[in-house]
Amino acid sequence: MAHIDTADLLSITDANKRGISGLARDAEQGLDRVLLRNNKPVAAVVSMRRLEQIEQLEEDLLDISLAMARSLTTGAERRSLDQVLTQFGFSRDDLRDLA
Repeated sequence: MAHIDTADLLSITDANKRGISGLARDAEQGLDRVLLRNNKPVAAVVSMRRLEQIEQLEEDLLDISLAMARSLTTGAERRSLDQVLTQFGFSRDDLRDLA
């Protein structure tokens, strides 16, 4: 679950009042906004820099996971994908969510 600062929460109604340019200006200044519909987070407005960081972290996590899975399965003792995922605190559902 993502850590969300309550100061970053913004209803869809309030987001409409701020307008696209206001939300874009906030994002450019590094202020992430989480948009709420019926008090549930439905979208986030982030800067391109932040989006690139998130995408790089996702790629790094996948690379590390694959490298660790390979290193764990090349020895005499074989481990299942589920064992490797559990060791890193993930599940098959987490992998599906990445897609």
